[in-house]
Amino acid sequence: MTNPLLQSHSLPPFSTIEVDHIKPAIESLIERNKSAIDALLQESSEFNYASLPAAIEALDSELSAAWSPVAHLNHVCNSDELRDAYNSCLPLLSEYGTWTGQHEAMYQAYQQIADSDDYAALSAGQKKALEHSLRDFRLAGVALHDEKKKRYGEIKARLSDLGAKFGENVLDATNAWTKQVSEEQLAGLPDSTLALAKQAAQQQGVEGYLLTLEFPSYFPVLTYCDNADLRREVYEANATRASELGPHAGEFDNAETMVETLNLRRELAQLLDFDNYAELSLATKMADTPPQVVEFLRELAAKSRAQAHTEFEELAAFARESHGVAELQAWDVSYYSEKLKQARYEVSQEDIRPYLPVNKVLPGLFEVIRRLYGVTVREVTDFDTYHPDVKLYALVRDDEVIAHFYLDLYARAHKRGGAWMDGASARRLLQGEVQLPVAFLVCNFTPPVGDEPALLTHNELTTLFHECGHGLHHMLTQQTVAAVAGVHGVPWDAVELPSQFLENWCWEPEALAFISGHHETGEPLPQALLDKMLAAKNFQSGMFMVRQLEFSLFDFQLHINWDGGDASTVQQLLEDVRSEVAVVPIPAFNRFQNSFSHIFAGGYAAGYYSYKWAEVLSADAFSRFEDEGIFNPETGRSFMHEVLEVGGSKEPMEAFVAFRGREPSIEPLLRHSGIAA
Repeated sequence: MTNPLLQSHSLPPFSTIEVDHIKPAIESLIERNKSAIDALLQESSEFNYASLPAAIEALDSELSAAWSPVAHLNHVCNSDELRDAYNSCLPLLSEYGTWTGQHEAMYQAYQQIADSDDYAALSAGQKKALEHSLRDFRLAGVALHDEKKKRYGEIKARLSDLGAKFGENVLDATNAWTKQVSEEQLAGLPDSTLALAKQAAQQQGVEGYLLTLEFPSYFPVLTYCDNADLRREVYEANATRASELGPHAGEFDNAETMVETLNLRRELAQLLDFDNYAELSLATKMADTPPQVVEFLRELAAKSRAQAHTEFEELAAFARESHGVAELQAWDVSYYSEKLKQARYEVSQEDIRPYLPVNKVLPGLFEVIRRLYGVTVREVTDFDTYHPDVKLYALVRDDEVIAHFYLDLYARAHKRGGAWMDGASARRLLQGEVQLPVAFLVCNFTPPVGDEPALLTHNELTTLFHECGHGLHHMLTQQTVAAVAGVHGVPWDAVELPSQFLENWCWEPEALAFISGHHETGEPLPQALLDKMLAAKNFQSGMFMVRQLEFSLFDFQLHINWDGGDASTVQQLLEDVRSEVAVVPIPAFNRFQNSFSHIFAGGYAAGYYSYKWAEVLSADAFSRFEDEGIFNPETGRSFMHEVLEVGGSKEPMEAFVAFRGREPSIEPLLRHSGIAA
């Protein structure tokens, strides 16, 4: 039987991958890589970049090419069989990562290359990749004695398992809850949500309407549903996912997973002579020290909390005076915020949705990309896919394909929530030819219902632009060393710069003129509606800012201060942070942390602050476009050359200064957020 994961492919062979292929392919490639690396090191005592780092990059790229489609399928069409196969490979990959990271002969060979006379002739990308490799050897414990090395490997393997388990529990808890309801219970909901709930019921073979905890279902209930009891039920089901409380109490509980993860992260940091995991996290980031990050977050909180408090008081007064609500509960906040927004600005997300059909939005997005960067996006119609919703596009410059990306836009069962970009393959040199970068862009938008096109909210539009910004960072790189191509090698607190940056065009009238078009008439977003939307842009921006700062401070303080404990210790730390920055009262049953996948099942541990850190960069970068014209081709090409093309080959502050002419200022972020500096 031919194993497609062991064949060379420019694009993933999704339809031919079977569960039985996965573990044998990964085992085979890891064993081959280990043998090949040891052979390379034994062949010579003198090394250069081509003979060792480049050769190892080629081996690891083949392993990555086999694993990347498997990991992607596990996220977008999860099944028990696929999950088992995926999980069976995690310890193998973790052990291989530890084996390479602690390989003393490889470390000494890399150090020899860095110290050699040939070093000066290396490209900027090769130098940076070598610098990162030497750092990563040290962070993998290459200098530890054998017993500690062994313990490091055990911890890394266990943390890999725990991260997967945390994400599985969240997915299973999300899928476990549904509620069959009547149309009367859904009074207030927009037609788009009613149609989705009816379609969900039909797909499950039940009468009436079916609610789920997928975002396009639960969020409109909290925002529009007049039935407060139903809002509370949906809020509680979502806020208690994967915890000891709620409708599936204890069934998918992440409490022990969280605690063990935190204990092991602390132990790992201390093995490597860091005081805590936050210090270890910053060893690979743009920020220098934990106090610097905490001060940055607290400065933002100090500038925004008074405004957030005022906004919440206004909301409470509105609910009390206009709707007779004595005390706002957490499940009331989105509902009355929407009512207040409509009363104040006469605009709703639902008013804008008919003007944002996907079949108009995508060409609009691609036109923004063309104007900024001089590249066109071309649909590929004949390709190997894993779901009928998925589209494939080529990025084309001067009639030459330079990259591909898959677009998987809609929420569905067995697909991980949220939105993300993953690299399927990185740009690199392969036997003298450039291997083109390939990206996965994934969202969870409201799917089309019946024959109607999918209609996006403006929030969904900004999410699409955000993920596309990540994708362009990955695809427009000019680096040919995989370790620093695209998003690779970019510090985590700078990686959100290109994504948040592209969101700005979703608010620009000049761009919205061709991004929008009514799904029936083609009419662009009317000026009156656009004016209302822009006026409402910073509605409750203080409340939104402190909510994000709550997540960031919780994550960071948790990883600074964790000294052992249990789930109640995590809860107490979250409550302490809330007392410092939050303005919205949170019910005692809320277990947000039990489904905080970013820090327990993603890459954001002691790194969630990266969103705000990078937002300072992105807002300031965009302010140059505000000065020079949002479609000024020279400014667009400058951002592409100085930021996107360099990937991880240059320090992000150097890249930013090269584009902006100075270091970043916090003022544009506060101005864009409508917060007084």
